[in-house]
Amino acid sequence: MTEYNKAVAPAPAALHAYESLSPDVVLDALASVGLMGDGRLMALSSYENRVYQAHLESPVGSDELAGDIVVVKFYRPNRWSDAQILEEHAFATELMAAEIPVVGALSLGGSTLHHFNGFSFSVSPSRGGRRPELDDLEVLEWIGRFLARIHTVGAARPFVHRPALNIATFGHAPRDALLAGGHIPLDMESRWRQAFDEAMQVAQGVFDSTRHVRQLRLHGDCHPGNILWTPEGLPLAGPHFVDLDDARSGPAVQDLWMLLSGERAQQLRQLGALVDGYDEFGEFDRRELALIEPLRTLRLVHYSAWLAQRWHDPIFPINFPWFGSSDYWKGQVDMLIEQTEAMQAPPLLV
Repeated sequence: MTEYNKAVAPAPAALHAYESLSPDVVLDALASVGLMGDGRLMALSSYENRVYQAHLESPVGSDELAGDIVVVKFYRPNRWSDAQILEEHAFATELMAAEIPVVGALSLGGSTLHHFNGFSFSVSPSRGGRRPELDDLEVLEWIGRFLARIHTVGAARPFVHRPALNIATFGHAPRDALLAGGHIPLDMESRWRQAFDEAMQVAQGVFDSTRHVRQLRLHGDCHPGNILWTPEGLPLAGPHFVDLDDARSGPAVQDLWMLLSGERAQQLRQLGALVDGYDEFGEFDRRELALIEPLRTLRLVHYSAWLAQRWHDPIFPINFPWFGSSDYWKGQVDMLIEQTEAMQAPPLLV
């Protein structure tokens, strides 16, 4: 199974896959694994999947279900295979067994993955928290320590079913899907292809120069929205890592660079704090710093293809109305040109 479908449009049966996911279906799915919801459901922010917070009718006798509130996640059909989802769940279970604050799926009836009414779903404990204050260097050091511990577990064995993050999967496959699907306006297609080709040529050179960098199992999408922060003095203080839906193999720096923001000087301070924390529990390979801008470039291309491939889902045109216009693609060309320059500049050093 691949992440990208090169078809111009999905088959009619695949249109609006979540259309049948009513509140009753959500509650019936919970009931199918022995959890009775009291009717209170709240949709949580997620474009890729459908995720709900559900209150349970009565205590279920599990310390993991604090407050008897759970999070129910319905996976987007035809994205991941059952084997790939279960591999993500197993990784989260390994991390939790190592006392790393990851929120993983619960095992109910002997499995973490369930099926109901044509959907695959999982149930997790509900954990509160806010986005971390990334201007606070102590917070970044704290996160860096846990990222090192995540990567220690991630390096213990490889993924078998989940894909790797590289130029083929995050560059060439998205390009092929965008062009085959006719998603780029004709007035911008040749300019975008030229900018893409030049960017990938530079990115490939950087990847080739760092080909001996260790590849390991990653969170994969470690941006601030996927880290819940609990202030000190409260139970479970510190960071909690959620949503391993994009877990894949790749270089360790993939889980660090999305936590950087601002001008170069600010990014240097942030990166220094992250690496200082990381080095307390692991050894960060400084060669990987050269991969930050290539990885940023690949995410830029991947994001456009992700929007294109999800366009048949009604929430995407509503939330991303600017996608697909000539202005959008002009902006993408400009950013690819900027990224090509950034990839040729000296990397951040700590």
